[in-house]
Amino acid sequence: MRLFKPFMVVSLLSIGMFGGITGEQLAQAKDLSGRLGIGFTNDFSNSTAARNVPAISVKYGASKDLHMLGAVGFNSLNPSSFTLGAKLFKNIFYETNLNFFSCVGLAYLKDAQSGIEILGVLGAEFFIPGIDSLGWLFEAGVSASNVTGTFGVKTIGYSFINAGMHFYF
Repeated sequence: MRLFKPFMVVSLLSIGMFGGITGEQLAQAKDLSGRLGIGFTNDFSNSTAARNVPAISVKYGASKDLHMLGAVGFNSLNPSSFTLGAKLFKNIFYETNLNFFSCVGLAYLKDAQSGIEILGVLGAEFFIPGIDSLGWLFEAGVSASNVTGTFGVKTIGYSFINAGMHFYF
């Protein structure tokens, strides 16, 4: 917790300074209510560096604060892999071109074995100014799963390169 506060202050100062340098005015976060996003998510346990199984996802903004995501992914190579998941996002902090959120997820996963995974993460979706319909995600949190045949809990963290991306209509 002691490291989190300085990191948060430095991050917020950096974002504020970048906005001041570029001349951007402070504004509300991206309001995605009523918008449908199509893209991918890659934060379930059966997607590893050795066997990548990103899931195609559909994200819907039910309101400014609440978003829902459904995901499906597969790999037909032996052993076959399958992901069927859902996530619920709650925005907790707003910045210009950035929404900070908490999220819970539930997925059925099949790899060499099958099982259930539960995710609890904090993250952000950011939008590059001028490209307002493309959202990039980064997330960190905890995962609990029984996919390996035994129940395990682990920490997770995904950068904007592989956590997910959505194009909003």
